[in-house]
Amino acid sequence: MVFYGVLAQGDGCSVKGLIQRVSAARVVVDQQVVGEIDRGILLLLGIDKDDTESHADKLIKKVLKYRIFPDDNDKMNLSLSDICGGLLVVSQFTLAADTGRGLRPSFSCSAHPDDAKLLYDYTVGIAKQQHNPVASGQFGADMKVHLVNDGPVTFMLES
Repeated sequence: MVFYGVLAQGDGCSVKGLIQRVSAARVVVDQQVVGEIDRGILLLLGIDKDDTESHADKLIKKVLKYRIFPDDNDKMNLSLSDICGGLLVVSQFTLAADTGRGLRPSFSCSAHPDDAKLLYDYTVGIAKQQHNPVASGQFGADMKVHLVNDGPVTFMLES
């Protein structure tokens, strides 16, 4: 899963993921809201060809426990679980791009769309088992993502 750090190396493919602390976020497809949260985390998720369910399990555990919300002293000491915030998971295949050479991204590291959809659905499913509320975008759709980045606070997670 292209969601955090470098989990697989050697062929130029790297695993990346982006989380953003948001005051609110929603995903619109064909002028219909398909996923929406209030305060919480927007997780932009791409799927790499070498990613597994184990990677998804690690990602969700980290996203739910990553301390990016302020405590009473305005220090980033609280996690999404601590604040009972929302999680919005949005597929973004461009995160799987290899941008190391030239001026055009290569998608040779990206998973086949059928495989990526299975792993995306698995990730959303385990997130829903471990946390509430969880919303998602629509895999493979032309999505319009609306968000209010709180801070702004944005992190590329690494394992």
